[in-house]
Amino acid sequence: MDLRNMGFNSPLFSILEDMLDFPEEPDNKSSRNNPSRAYVRDAKAMAATPADVVEYPNSYVFVVDMPGIKASEIKVQVEDNHLLVVSGERKRDKDKHDKDAAGVKYLMMERRVGKFMRKFSLPENANLDKISALCQDGVLTVTVEKLPPPELKRLKTIDVKVA
Repeated sequence: MDLRNMGFNSPLFSILEDMLDFPEEPDNKSSRNNPSRAYVRDAKAMAATPADVVEYPNSYVFVVDMPGIKASEIKVQVEDNHLLVVSGERKRDKDKHDKDAAGVKYLMMERRVGKFMRKFSLPENANLDKISALCQDGVLTVTVEKLPPPELKRLKTIDVKVA
């Protein structure tokens, strides 16, 4: 629903439309070019994806709840060298419900569907070459090993000779 078609041309109504997340109408794609819409959508996706971050002596572990999502539907990426991004999309099983019986309707819908995303800033000592991800029982665990601490340089004493 584009509020501008109803005579609401104010930027305030455009922001309200973004916050309410009305679906874009297919014939009106070119007229909607509001960068805040993507920001609002990303903010919703991030807020709806709970996560824990745990630091161990040799690694960082990111634990993200992903109930009902197949491992093949989850993306784990590293962007800009130290930004871990977990994303994907949970789709509604409408085909399953449509095949069961005609006239099926939802009486309550509380399970979240749509895009999800979380971004984590990785510390400088994260080893970007040693990252693993495991999805088990609806929980994604991403383990990022730490780089070994730099060795302290030993002082070398040079004997001073008399000429």
